Amino acid sequence: MTALTLSTAAVPGLRADAIVVGVAKGGKGPVVAPGAEAVDQAYDGKLADVLGTLGASGAEGEVTKLPAPAGFKAPVVVAVGLGALPNKDETFGAESLRRAAGVAARTLAGAKKAAFALPIEDAADAGAIAEGALLGAYSFDAYKEIGKNAKNGKAPLGEVALLGGKPRDAAFKAAVARATAVCEELNRARDLINTPPNDLNPEAFAAGAQAAAEEHGMQVEVLDVEALEEGGYGGILGVGAGSAAGPRLVKLTYTHEAATKHLAYVGKGITYDSGGISLKPAGHNETMKCDMSGAAAVFAAVVAAARLGLEVNVTGWLALAENMPSGSATRPGDVLRMYSGKTVEVLNTDAEGRLVLADALWAASAEQPDAIVDVATLTGAMVLALGSRTYGIMANDDAFRSAVHEAAEEAGEAAWPMPLPDHLKKGMESPTADIANMGERAGGGLVAGLFLREFVGEGITWAHLDIAGPAFNEGGPFGYTPKGGTGTAVRTLVRLAELTAAGDLG
Repeated sequence: MTALTLSTAAVPGLRADAIVVGVAKGGKGPVVAPGAEAVDQAYDGKLADVLGTLGASGAEGEVTKLPAPAGFKAPVVVAVGLGALPNKDETFGAESLRRAAGVAARTLAGAKKAAFALPIEDAADAGAIAEGALLGAYSFDAYKEIGKNAKNGKAPLGEVALLGGKPRDAAFKAAVARATAVCEELNRARDLINTPPNDLNPEAFAAGAQAAAEEHGMQVEVLDVEALEEGGYGGILGVGAGSAAGPRLVKLTYTHEAATKHLAYVGKGITYDSGGISLKPAGHNETMKCDMSGAAAVFAAVVAAARLGLEVNVTGWLALAENMPSGSATRPGDVLRMYSGKTVEVLNTDAEGRLVLADALWAASAEQPDAIVDVATLTGAMVLALGSRTYGIMANDDAFRSAVHEAAEEAGEAAWPMPLPDHLKKGMESPTADIANMGERAGGGLVAGLFLREFVGEGITWAHLDIAGPAFNEGGPFGYTPKGGTGTAVRTLVRLAELTAAGDLG
């Protein structure tokens, strides 16, 4: 992964492939942002005029390259747009800094080193720029021969020097260390999501969790098919019944000796979703390796909590299965007895995520955590409701739903609170079983949330994150978000753990 350093070096003599500066959108044209004073001075204070002549406006996501001034060791200056110029007494927001740093890092793919002279007012700004750079520099190259064929792309930016940082300041060092840990784990989640399903089945995913647990001193328990059958995990077994690759339930546990709170994170881990007997139509299967994005996010967040040494106990539950059609697959009309004892009539085998989550939610509830948060690429209905960049939040407690939303905003992840209208429960009534896995088509994302709520233990605070929209980016990269797996919800989950550890979340 891209290396990060804090630097106080003078810009002209810094050996790098490029100097990155920020430019904002002012009322009368581009405005050079703080942090780039030395570069502006080398252009005789006319950098903004030069950028304007080249067509730059300072709009978010904009990139303008120009030759570095005479005497600079770096040959190129890269100006990245920060968006609107803040008001007089305001500074650039963390998300603006993340996105600008991400754009710069993507633009400089193939470079060995770049110096980022972006606005840094405090350690939080340094952390935001570090996050943007590390996430923006991400590239999934495991299946490519980088360098041997130009069409396969370039290696990620090798090193970022954050100018204006304070290398000896504890707060700055902590901010960069946090960004490194969180982004390395988020990029691990991206790698998992992008890995082809022929190489990442439930068994392989579980093995990766076991390796991470050993590396970071965590406990791990893996329930294979035999253990799932013995335990009565009918939902997970039912979804995985049609695949030659058996399902798994992974429990990944991080504990802190001084912790007084316990969070449980539950992730949907469908390593490939064909729809099962209710087969998906042509054109809807190609990206279904991403249907384990919830489990990837939970996995990454628990490991990040361990690496950060947060004073909170965090348990991650990874409900892993491959949903395939075969002679042994669950059929529409079948009834499954879940781990909770409740029976479910399966009306659509492509509504499988809620089935594996139901078993994992009940298992998590048995430990009586202070709160449970599940994460899943659960419904196309949520994509229709909120688009491809925002995930939905549902909960059995309004205050907790608000707290999760605030944590997402602090982390820089777009999310929106959604209701759980009780009248929609009627559509899931079944003449055969306790409940059906489908209800009304209208409000389908909310119906799925209501179904999951049935499997949360009584009195336990719970939230459901439907990340179906932003989990996998099928369009072009933007900001620090790449094409493919995004790692959505990792930063929200880490922020929730931090707030809980600090006593600021209930």
